[in-house]
Amino acid sequence: MAGDSADASQLKGLAKYFNSQTNAGRANTAKATYAFFGAVILYYTLKPKSKK
Repeated sequence: MAGDSADASQLKGLAKYFNSQTNAGRANTAKATYAFFGAVILYYTLKPKSKK
């Protein structure tokens, strides 16, 4: 990757789990993205239909 390469031990807060420098950080970002879209799809699928 181009740019500064931060050591994983120097990261703090959410950057420790969601970052672009480590493979684990990239995997966590992808998992969070899939979980978000899954939750949105589940919400719209299970939402009661409005009665007019």
